[in-house]
Amino acid sequence: YEITQSMKRAIVVSESTLYPVLRRLQKEGLCRTYDMPYQGRNRRYYSITEEGRSKLEEYRTQWLDYKHAIDTFLDEKTGKDPEGKDGGEDE
Repeated sequence: YEITQSMKRAIVVSESTLYPVLRRLQKEGLCRTYDMPYQGRNRRYYSITEEGRSKLEEYRTQWLDYKHAIDTFLDEKTGKDPEGKDGGEDE
């Protein structure tokens, strides 16, 4: 539940979408779970593994490269300088 609430601050995602993804990540060894009692019920906790941290950094790098390529493309199409300068004038 807490994961869903944290995710909602950044992106809309339903529990029916999130939990299958978490199970897949666990199956791939990218996260692990443990249960602990909380207010009379068991609560499941998720933590990232070292392999998960490594994969996260790999995905982050890929995403930033992809984002940079798209930003460059859009800047070229809109006439903006990728460095944030206005095109057409010498500085």
